Amino acid sequence: THPVLGVGAFVLIMAGLFYALFSLAQVPMHLIDTAFAALGQWVQTVMPGGLVREMLSDGVIAGIGATVIFLPQICLLFFLISILEDTGYLARAALLMDRVLRPFGLRGHSFLPLLSSHACALPGIMSARCIPDPRERLATILVAPFMTCSARLPVYVLLTTLLFPDRPLLAALAFIGCYALGMVAGVLSALAARRTILRGDSRPLALELPTYKWPSLRTAVISAVDRGWGFVRNAGTNILAICILLWWLGAFPVVAPPARAVELRSQAAEFQRQGFEADADAASNEAAALEAMHARRESFLGHLGRAAEPVFAPLGFDWQLTVGVLASFAAREVFVSTMSVVTTGIDGEGVAEELRTAVRDDGRTPVFTARACWTLLVYYVLAMQCLPTLAVTARESGHVKWALVQLGWMSVLAYGCAWLVGLLLRAGGVA
Repeated sequence: THPVLGVGAFVLIMAGLFYALFSLAQVPMHLIDTAFAALGQWVQTVMPGGLVREMLSDGVIAGIGATVIFLPQICLLFFLISILEDTGYLARAALLMDRVLRPFGLRGHSFLPLLSSHACALPGIMSARCIPDPRERLATILVAPFMTCSARLPVYVLLTTLLFPDRPLLAALAFIGCYALGMVAGVLSALAARRTILRGDSRPLALELPTYKWPSLRTAVISAVDRGWGFVRNAGTNILAICILLWWLGAFPVVAPPARAVELRSQAAEFQRQGFEADADAASNEAAALEAMHARRESFLGHLGRAAEPVFAPLGFDWQLTVGVLASFAAREVFVSTMSVVTTGIDGEGVAEELRTAVRDDGRTPVFTARACWTLLVYYVLAMQCLPTLAVTARESGHVKWALVQLGWMSVLAYGCAWLVGLLLRAGGVA
């Protein structure tokens, strides 16, 4: 609690916690991702082709994997929080941050949930249980998704790379600006909530500072397991249902392949018969890309994108970007892969250049214009595009209405700010 040394120690400890959530959880998260990908591939191999196989591999298994992959961060967060609480430090951290957050209607208890949300909003929202005042706790839950989580990072990397391909310093500054914008929007939204729908006097921060002692590893492990299982039990069913629904929207209706793809398949068979393996693979890959793009465009999700295009047209988005935005409401990180398939027909590494040259239906205008990239950045910083977060918000707040309030406020703010940025860019002559 020293005014200088205490702040320095606080920064180091929180940096260590932040680093642990970003780094230590990556190995188990990667293993879980690999395991579910292998399981989906195994199902594709052993089961006969058909809708059941596709639903199991692309819907059920992918949906469960998208849920379970958050477990390492959730368990690690609550393990570390339990360690800090047992040592007696957590009360001192709350005391230090109280002065910073007080003008925005929050107290020091809110800092750790907001910090944790930079890794993932799910454990951040769940850790808000430590806030004693119900209004402050609810305000913290509502604004936690403004913090830049790891799911946004692929989107930031793609868009800053497209904006500044050969200027890494400017790309880094834009990246930092995204983090700053999210934090500013979060604390200002908390202030607005505390002055309106969550109005009321805040409780004074009264803490009994416990003595320092060695933490209990057993207690920390039990806490981590209990919170992790609670997340899977309470949120898993809703998340799985949502993932299956999105799979269905993207997979149907089943359409015949385009004529060019049929021609390429015939050429590939002929090359294969003649022993030209490289030419056969190239023709097959091009045919697969055309089939994937055609299927996505003619799917219910593609038609939904065309129907919603007028809504997002003021932001500079065409129907392809609209599909990417709509698909990423399930989880932000699917934006890059969705755009890869929709615009180029491929989904893998090295697609940045393909996306840079992708064009709209007129055959001339790039999909990712400079104005579209900037408005997308602002939109993704501020928008609520994570259905698992909404499910956890409804659970932790005790009512689905707060999840709807969160969705509505963040969506309106994201759209309004992105539209304003696009308007200013257009006035400045940026295409």
